[in-house]
Amino acid sequence: MTSPGQSNERIPRVVVIGVGNLLMKDEGIGIHVIQYLQGLDLPADVKLVDGGTSPDIIAYTRTNEKLIIVDAAKAGGEPGAVYRFLPEDLDDDMGDLASAHEMGVAPNLKLMEMSGSLPKETVIIGVEPKEVALGLELTDELAARVPAIADVVIKEINR
Repeated sequence: MTSPGQSNERIPRVVVIGVGNLLMKDEGIGIHVIQYLQGLDLPADVKLVDGGTSPDIIAYTRTNEKLIIVDAAKAGGEPGAVYRFLPEDLDDDMGDLASAHEMGVAPNLKLMEMSGSLPKETVIIGVEPKEVALGLELTDELAARVPAIADVVIKEINR
């Protein structure tokens, strides 16, 4: 039996959050990767979250072990290049590296840290966009890379 404000829901070992805007072509890569992962047979203790354009969902995520964030990251590489960041890699001088949309991931991780809810490990998987403009579809280059990006996430889940 639970008291008010408590839940019987088990806290997942790993939470994967895809962040992005599906209306802005490659800026939606995090969401497309989550949608792809939803079609796979992942362990029961892994939770997939569509964070959309509200990375503040990160601050309300509950996991004790590992948080993986998938997002577009402009770092100057080839379209579809995959980067692995840790929270300490995201500082104020990184500009578009942390996120290609308005609200950044870094401030939300700081909020988690301040509230004492930061998991043991947080990893950001950034993907270099080719085009961030109005459009519902990924560019061909990024669409072709979704399975490979999902493989990077799966390896991170199992790490």
